[in-house]
Amino acid sequence: MATITTLAGAASAGRTVGAVPYLVDVTVDFAAAATAKGSALAAADVIEALSVPANTLILNAGMEVITALGGESNDTTFDLGVTGVDADNFVDGFDADAAAAGAYAQNAAAFQPIVNATADTIDILIATATTAPTSGEVRVWAVLMNVDGRPARTSVDREQLA
Repeated sequence: MATITTLAGAASAGRTVGAVPYLVDVTVDFAAAATAKGSALAAADVIEALSVPANTLILNAGMEVITALGGESNDTTFDLGVTGVDADNFVDGFDADAAAAGAYAQNAAAFQPIVNATADTIDILIATATTAPTSGEVRVWAVLMNVDGRPARTSVDREQLA
Protein backbone atom coordinates (compact mmCIF):
# COMPACT_ATOMS: atom_id res chain seq x y z
CA MET A 1 0.00 0.00 0.00
CA ALA A 2 1.30 3.44 -0.87
CA THR A 3 0.08 6.89 0.08
CA ILE A 4 0.47 9.51 -2.65
CA THR A 5 0.70 12.93 -1.00
CA THR A 6 1.76 15.37 -3.71
CA LEU A 7 -1.73 15.79 -5.15
CA ALA A 8 -3.51 17.06 -2.01
CA GLY A 9 -5.22 20.34 -2.81
CA ALA A 10 -5.51 23.06 -0.20
CA ALA A 11 -8.98 23.54 1.27
CA SER A 12 -8.71 27.29 1.73
CA ALA A 13 -9.87 28.60 -1.65
CA GLY A 14 -13.18 30.43 -1.40
CA ARG A 15 -13.15 30.24 2.39
CA THR A 16 -15.45 32.61 4.22
CA VAL A 17 -14.57 33.94 7.66
CA GLY A 18 -16.80 32.60 10.43
CA ALA A 19 -18.91 29.51 10.73
CA VAL A 20 -20.20 29.36 7.18
CA PRO A 21 -20.07 26.18 5.07
CA TYR A 22 -17.90 26.42 1.97
CA LEU A 23 -17.20 24.15 -0.99
CA VAL A 24 -13.71 23.01 -2.00
CA ASP A 25 -12.72 20.66 -4.79
CA VAL A 26 -9.74 19.27 -6.66
CA THR A 27 -9.31 17.17 -9.78
CA VAL A 28 -7.30 13.99 -9.26
CA ASP A 29 -5.52 12.74 -12.40
CA PHE A 30 -4.67 9.04 -12.08
CA ALA A 31 -1.75 9.27 -14.53
CA ALA A 32 -0.27 12.06 -12.35
CA ALA A 33 -0.90 9.96 -9.23
CA ALA A 34 1.06 7.05 -10.71
CA THR A 35 3.88 9.43 -11.65
CA ALA A 36 3.91 10.87 -8.12
CA LYS A 37 4.02 7.37 -6.66
CA GLY A 38 6.81 6.34 -9.01
CA SER A 39 5.12 3.10 -10.06
CA ALA A 40 1.73 1.77 -11.11
CA LEU A 41 -1.19 2.37 -8.79
CA ALA A 42 -2.51 -0.71 -6.99
CA ALA A 43 -5.27 -1.87 -4.67
CA ALA A 44 -4.91 -0.39 -1.16
CA ASP A 45 -3.13 2.76 -2.43
CA VAL A 46 -4.32 5.96 -0.79
CA ILE A 47 -4.42 9.20 -2.79
CA GLU A 48 -4.63 12.29 -0.58
CA ALA A 49 -7.05 14.53 -2.45
CA LEU A 50 -7.99 17.48 -0.20
CA SER A 51 -6.16 19.01 2.74
CA VAL A 52 -8.52 19.92 5.57
CA PRO A 53 -7.50 22.44 8.26
CA ALA A 54 -7.65 21.58 11.97
CA ASN A 55 -10.95 22.17 13.76
CA THR A 56 -13.01 21.74 10.63
CA LEU A 57 -16.33 19.98 10.24
CA ILE A 58 -16.53 17.95 7.03
CA LEU A 59 -20.25 18.16 6.34
CA ASN A 60 -20.09 15.99 3.23
CA ALA A 61 -17.69 14.90 0.51
CA GLY A 62 -17.95 13.03 -2.75
CA MET A 63 -16.51 12.43 -6.16
CA GLU A 64 -17.51 12.97 -9.76
CA VAL A 65 -15.91 11.29 -12.77
CA ILE A 66 -14.52 14.00 -15.08
CA THR A 67 -12.79 11.72 -17.59
CA ALA A 68 -13.63 8.00 -17.64
CA LEU A 69 -10.86 5.84 -16.19
CA GLY A 70 -8.64 3.81 -18.46
CA GLY A 71 -6.32 0.84 -18.10
CA GLU A 72 -8.09 -0.59 -15.06
CA SER A 73 -9.61 -4.01 -14.54
CA ASN A 74 -13.36 -4.47 -14.29
CA ASP A 75 -13.26 -4.86 -10.51
CA THR A 76 -11.98 -1.38 -9.57
CA THR A 77 -13.75 0.29 -6.65
CA PHE A 78 -12.95 3.47 -4.72
CA ASP A 79 -13.67 4.56 -1.17
CA LEU A 80 -13.56 8.18 0.00
CA GLY A 81 -12.99 9.22 3.58
CA VAL A 82 -10.44 10.29 6.15
CA THR A 83 -7.79 7.57 6.49
CA GLY A 84 -7.29 6.73 10.16
CA VAL A 85 -10.79 7.97 11.04
CA ASP A 86 -13.10 6.25 8.54
CA ALA A 87 -11.62 5.50 5.12
CA ASP A 88 -15.03 4.91 3.49
CA ASN A 89 -17.19 7.36 5.42
CA PHE A 90 -18.28 9.42 2.40
CA VAL A 91 -18.12 6.88 -0.45
CA ASP A 92 -17.97 3.11 -0.05
CA GLY A 93 -17.32 0.82 -3.02
CA PHE A 94 -17.83 3.25 -5.92
CA ASP A 95 -17.75 1.12 -9.10
CA ALA A 96 -15.11 3.27 -10.79
CA ASP A 97 -14.46 1.09 -13.82
CA ALA A 98 -18.14 1.22 -14.86
CA ALA A 99 -18.57 4.97 -14.32
CA ALA A 100 -18.86 7.32 -17.28
CA ALA A 101 -17.86 10.97 -17.32
CA GLY A 102 -20.36 12.97 -15.27
CA ALA A 103 -21.18 10.12 -12.86
CA TYR A 104 -21.32 10.98 -9.16
CA ALA A 105 -20.49 8.53 -6.38
CA GLN A 106 -23.32 8.14 -3.87
CA ASN A 107 -22.76 8.61 -0.14
CA ALA A 108 -22.04 5.52 1.91
CA ALA A 109 -24.99 4.09 3.86
CA ALA A 110 -23.25 4.84 7.18
CA PHE A 111 -22.23 8.38 6.14
CA GLN A 112 -21.92 11.00 8.86
CA PRO A 113 -20.14 14.36 9.17
CA ILE A 114 -16.62 14.27 10.64
CA VAL A 115 -14.96 16.84 12.90
CA ASN A 116 -11.19 16.71 12.77
CA ALA A 117 -9.28 18.30 15.64
CA THR A 118 -5.98 18.23 13.72
CA ALA A 119 -5.23 18.97 10.09
CA ASP A 120 -5.91 15.93 7.91
CA THR A 121 -6.81 14.93 4.36
CA ILE A 122 -9.79 13.52 2.52
CA ASP A 123 -8.46 10.51 0.66
CA ILE A 124 -9.35 8.20 -2.21
CA LEU A 125 -8.65 4.59 -1.33
CA ILE A 126 -8.32 2.20 -4.25
CA ALA A 127 -10.35 -0.42 -2.42
CA THR A 128 -10.23 -3.16 -5.03
CA ALA A 129 -8.44 -3.51 -8.34
CA THR A 130 -6.69 -6.35 -10.06
CA THR A 131 -5.22 -3.60 -12.25
CA ALA A 132 -5.60 -0.01 -11.04
CA PRO A 133 -6.37 2.86 -13.46
CA THR A 134 -3.56 4.38 -15.51
CA SER A 135 -5.58 7.35 -16.76
CA GLY A 136 -8.75 9.29 -16.09
CA GLU A 137 -9.78 12.03 -13.71
CA VAL A 138 -12.19 12.42 -10.81
CA ARG A 139 -13.20 15.60 -9.04
CA VAL A 140 -13.19 15.25 -5.27
CA TRP A 141 -15.36 17.82 -3.51
CA ALA A 142 -16.17 18.60 0.10
CA VAL A 143 -18.39 20.98 2.06
CA LEU A 144 -16.42 22.21 5.07
CA MET A 145 -17.07 24.52 8.00
CA ASN A 146 -14.63 26.00 10.49
CA VAL A 147 -15.69 25.07 14.05
CA ASP A 148 -12.70 26.63 15.80
CA GLY A 149 -14.89 29.07 17.71
CA ARG A 150 -16.55 32.31 16.83
CA PRO A 151 -14.62 35.46 15.98
CA ALA A 152 -14.06 37.79 18.91
CA ARG A 153 -16.96 40.16 19.31
CA THR A 154 -16.46 43.83 19.90
CA SER A 155 -18.49 45.75 22.41
CA VAL A 156 -21.05 48.13 21.02
CA ASP A 157 -22.37 51.23 22.69
CA ARG A 158 -26.07 50.38 22.55
CA GLU A 159 -27.09 54.02 22.90
CA GLN A 160 -25.54 54.74 19.52
CA LEU A 161 -27.76 52.09 17.95
CA ALA A 162 -30.97 53.72 19.11
